[in-house]
Amino acid sequence: MEVPEFKLSLEIRIDWSDLDAYKHVNNVSFMRYLQSGRVNFWEATGIYENYNTSSRGTMLVSTHCDFKKSLYYPGKAIIKTGLDFMKNSSFGLRHLVLNEEKEICAVGKDVVVCYDFEKNETFRIPDELREIMKKY
Repeated sequence: MEVPEFKLSLEIRIDWSDLDAYKHVNNVSFMRYLQSGRVNFWEATGIYENYNTSSRGTMLVSTHCDFKKSLYYPGKAIIKTGLDFMKNSSFGLRHLVLNEEKEICAVGKDVVVCYDFEKNETFRIPDELREIMKKY
């Protein structure tokens, strides 16, 4: 399977602690890799910085991972992340987890909402953020 282009990429060293009894990367570690991809997206788009200066940020409401191939130690996991869809107050992210040979080992999907933590309610994605997210 050919790997589609993604503007955001993050390389993570596979740690001994990422392994399970079968000596391959545990499914819980894959979820941490997806989280790293998500945070990479938040940093690239300014979502993380905006949360630090206001009570408005994003909240993960759903995450899903399909496992395709095992990852092993020693090695690296390459996490590619991109915008999957955008609605009024929510958006989706798509992740690919690759091995060093650029083979797809997992496909992840997230649903995230824009959330005002002071008001305890969602808010519409601001137009300026929409334009930035469309680049990814």
